[in-house]
Amino acid sequence: MNDRAVSVLENYEIEVLRTWKGRGAILCESDKGPLILKEYTGSKDKVIFQDALLQRIGKQGSLAVESILRTKDGELIVYDQDRVPYILKTYFDGKECNLRDTKECLQAVRTLAGLHRASGGNLQDFPELNRKMEHGIEKEFEKHNRELRKVRKFLKDKSQKTNFEIFLLKNYDYFFHMALRIEEEVRAGMEKAGNAGQGDSSVICHGDYQYHNIIVGNYGGNGKEGMAVINFEKCVRDNPVRDLYLFMRKLLEKNGWPQELGALLLAAYHEERPLSAEDYRQLYYRLSYPEKFWKIVNFYYNSGKAWIPGRNTEKLEKLLEQERDKVGFLENYRSTYGL
Repeated sequence: MNDRAVSVLENYEIEVLRTWKGRGAILCESDKGPLILKEYTGSKDKVIFQDALLQRIGKQGSLAVESILRTKDGELIVYDQDRVPYILKTYFDGKECNLRDTKECLQAVRTLAGLHRASGGNLQDFPELNRKMEHGIEKEFEKHNRELRKVRKFLKDKSQKTNFEIFLLKNYDYFFHMALRIEEEVRAGMEKAGNAGQGDSSVICHGDYQYHNIIVGNYGGNGKEGMAVINFEKCVRDNPVRDLYLFMRKLLEKNGWPQELGALLLAAYHEERPLSAEDYRQLYYRLSYPEKFWKIVNFYYNSGKAWIPGRNTEKLEKLLEQERDKVGFLENYRSTYGL
């Protein structure tokens, strides 16, 4: 971010009082309240979709979410002199959701259920949102497994291996065969269930519902503490379990996969927006799939291999340490929800 980026603010009907640098963005105090200017890396169609979603949620009036400002010419994206694209959004001041605070995490799950209620149902008032589901659990796992196959072959064929590569290959087949089994179970389940196999895909998910995109502040109405949700750039039509899984996995990993916490989170969501049997099944598959292992492999393969950060080894060691707790959690989950 630089002075050229700040100059794009002249394209908006706002009075800028001051600006300062934030984390990968420029913060702005204006006559329209606090704003944030960020580089935009998505497509024009995606930002139109994102804007329509935010307008629809905002129209419901029950949730605090960001909004995208339009330029004087009515555009959502603005460019600096080097044709670098930016978007300008409203900004929420507060602290990120604390994953060590169970009360806050339960509130975050209830907020997510409210978000899904607001983003689903009849979308006739926002035709920009009537697009087909872009992903889906089966395609996602299929893509990940293709990548895992490719890296496995690469490692086996490599003659000179680093210590990390030897360690990775030693533990590869356990997670690789798990990934293949889960993909096959998902495919078989979807074939058996027919159109119901994807569950409820009429919802538009946030796409990146993590603690740093959940801001705690006076957003509950009448000055009460509540939560605001930001950074919808990855929003996508999919089963709402997609969001619930991401938030739950991060939280459960950090706390050692406790059974009681998992049950509390699911109950909190279910009270606000009931989960179907298929939702519980999809959540089980998402939690079972070794996504953390895939991420470690993906990061290794797509980065320079002349020097492999020690952090890679630490992450893999931590994953192996957590595996017994995760397996125990999943066995209990499967029994509890009759899967």
